[in-house]
Amino acid sequence: MARPISPTTVALYANQEDRRLYQRVQIKLVGRYMLPDKQEYPCQTIDMSPGGVSLVAPASGAIGDRVIIYLEQVGRLEGEITRHMDNGFAVRLSISPHKREKLATQLMWLAHRDELGLPEDRRHERIVPNKQLTTMTIAGGEPQMARIIDISRSGAAVSSSAAPPMGTLVTLGRTAGRVTRHFKGGFAVEFLTPLPERDFDETIEL
Repeated sequence: MARPISPTTVALYANQEDRRLYQRVQIKLVGRYMLPDKQEYPCQTIDMSPGGVSLVAPASGAIGDRVIIYLEQVGRLEGEITRHMDNGFAVRLSISPHKREKLATQLMWLAHRDELGLPEDRRHERIVPNKQLTTMTIAGGEPQMARIIDISRSGAAVSSSAAPPMGTLVTLGRTAGRVTRHFKGGFAVEFLTPLPERDFDETIEL
């Protein structure tokens, strides 16, 4: 007769699956979290992937407890506690495939922001638009497909099969800009004119 699998074993297996399927990045974001008793506490991330996050936290729930997390530059996340640590706990995230994809692009940006030379207090908030695919035209050439990693009113991080040299004029959709930096997986574009604040939210299309 097969032995029943304990909740601890299930949690350990899930955490191993998370590590295998998703690349975890060392990243420090501050925020707050709420345990099932509705108590809120401050926290800071240790590392994170689209599948899970490890937190420095003053209070831990039980393995399997649901937790709601609010992180700067990421927003609201939900999941369950899978592992305790000396200074906090790890969470397996429960999010939709669409949200997971958006989180992956956010983490890519945050992990490479130092390479992009961006200060912590960037000029404008960056978001991941709902419609990430757009056309890109390089200095009068033929349009080609590109993906917006994230965007601010002053510029965008872009991934495409082409890597235009720094200083190249490009048009993303109908928005003109100039390539300012390269990073692993893409490049940064600064718009010639900032996007209007009234139009700037996740529904924006360039």
